[in-house]
Amino acid sequence: MNLSIIIVNYNVKYFLEQCLHSVIKAAAGIKHEIIIVDNASSDGSREYLENKFLNIRFAWNEANQGFAKANNQALHIASGEYILFLNPDTILPEDCFQKCIGHLSDHAEAGALGVCMLDGSGNFLKESKRGFPTPSAAFFKLTGLSTLFPKSAFFSRYHMGHLHPAANHETDVLAGAFMMVRKKVLDLTGGFDESFFMYGEDIDLSYRIQEAGYKNLYFAECPILHFKGESTRHGSLNYVRLFYGAMAIFARKHYGSMRAGIFSFSIHLAIWLRAFLSAAGHFIQYLLKGFNKLLPAPLSFSKDPVIVANPAGYERVKRLLQQNSQLKNTPQRIATTADLNDTIGRVDELSLLVKKFSTQEIIFCENGLSFKEIIHYCEILPKNLRIRISANNAGSIVGSDFSLPFGELHKKV
Repeated sequence: MNLSIIIVNYNVKYFLEQCLHSVIKAAAGIKHEIIIVDNASSDGSREYLENKFLNIRFAWNEANQGFAKANNQALHIASGEYILFLNPDTILPEDCFQKCIGHLSDHAEAGALGVCMLDGSGNFLKESKRGFPTPSAAFFKLTGLSTLFPKSAFFSRYHMGHLHPAANHETDVLAGAFMMVRKKVLDLTGGFDESFFMYGEDIDLSYRIQEAGYKNLYFAECPILHFKGESTRHGSLNYVRLFYGAMAIFARKHYGSMRAGIFSFSIHLAIWLRAFLSAAGHFIQYLLKGFNKLLPAPLSFSKDPVIVANPAGYERVKRLLQQNSQLKNTPQRIATTADLNDTIGRVDELSLLVKKFSTQEIIFCENGLSFKEIIHYCEILPKNLRIRISANNAGSIVGSDFSLPFGELHKKV
């Protein structure tokens, strides 16, 4: 077995459906296994997914075991030479696994590999490569100084902002959303530490991989999409609290009592400063809200999405939209083939067409496009677009801010 792909699901059946379609394409030609551990989802994941993916191993937990424990549960039965820990809200290009395994094979000193991750709008996700959370690095992150100086080797050490996202290099921390590890390395280090509640499991495992004498590699040549639903809440105090808890566990485990004490003081100081800035921001927003009431209301308009697909994919997605009352008019189509009947243009003119027709929302169909092409267009298109994706034969459409509520009704579409 070359590759074991482990995915933990919790109430994200539509994202997981799209993810699995891309994973199956990427695993073609590789001896592999796919193991899904469901943490007692209540959204009907089992009924929706189990009969759609007959060649995938599912484990249906009766209680939510948490991210680390569920991954370890799958790791105990995995037999691949390489183990991939993968989030369900990801889309992979077709050549992803071949490239990643090839890169690891070329670097015997490497224990694990992570990739360039983009959000659903094509923006680079800084957590694709990170440094270890030293007291100063964590302080700069939580206070926002790393955001003010994003390319500084001093202030932005946590996200290694001085290293270009488009270049391959060694890094300290890999993201658990896509973490490919040699099985023999995991036999030395063990899996994820189950004492972490949320955040920090990947940091801890990355640290132990280096302690075992191996390097962690950031691989830029294979970008993937990662629909980060929680990314919009990273400015909240709740996120700061959860992040602090995870980092405190990491510091006590790896830094010793004195350095952990310094770490704890730095984080507490950062939390209080962040709370002050958050309160000040809310007060300014309150003042601006009162001022805006005196201004005329801005014009608002809503347009139907443009569907990028071949004729069959267009009809499938249009039916999904119609049956869920998501359409006001017949949506326009951008052709992915030479057939230009009833279209507004070709996909190779996409950037010009988006501007010409003032497009607000695009739905990419795998019918007529590869996942790799879809990811490429997400990367180059303007970032103010709402981008949605629907895999061939899928009964759902997903996007970066929410998954459209398609489910049981559309299994047969």
